[in-house]
This record gives sequence, structure tokens and C-alpha cells, in this order.
Amino acid sequence: MFGGYVAVSPLASHKRLLVAESELNRARLIEDWQTMSHGVHLLAARAKSVSSIASAIVMLGAGLSVFRRRGSMSGGVKSSWLQMALQGAKMVASIWLALRSRRRALIRQK
Repeated sequence: MFGGYVAVSPLASHKRLLVAESELNRARLIEDWQTMSHGVHLLAARAKSVSSIASAIVMLGAGLSVFRRRGSMSGGVKSSWLQMALQGAKMVASIWLALRSRRRALIRQK
């Protein structure tokens, strides 16, 4: 058998080529799928970070509008600067804690 000539039909060789091509296409498809899913995960992470920044801006705007309304509702009586500073610090602290917890959640997901 060694050194002997084995005839392979053209149909069998064509079948082998098609199977090999199919395996290459399958491997390429898996690679493309992994690349696409990684891109989707990155896009989702960016969207979450943008939404956290947007929610912080909305919270800041809401806090500022509350300060403006309090001044106009008090009938001309102004609150002390210390009370205003404490309320502002409380608002900034709540925004900072919210952003920090979201960043930690994003880090844990990676």
C-alpha cells in the first residue's frame, strides 16, 4: 500500500474541499460574532456612563431649581448662608455618592 497510487474521485475531493471551506467559514463566523458582541458590550458601558452623567446633571438642575423656589417662596426672608452651604454640600454629596456607586458597578462588570 505504501507508495501505491490511490485514486480519489473528483467528487470525493470536491466534497473534502467543501467541508474544509465550511469549517473555515464557521471559524470566521465565530470570530465575527465575538467581535460584534464585544462591541455591543462596550457600547452598553458607554451608554450607562452617559446616562449616569445625564442623571447627575438632572439632579443638579433639580437641586438648583429647589434653591431658587425656596428664595421666592419665603416672601423675601432669606435663609442664612450657612444653611444654603449645608444644603448645597448635601446635594453635592448625594450626587457624588451616586456617581461613585455607578462607577464601581461598571468596574465590577468588566
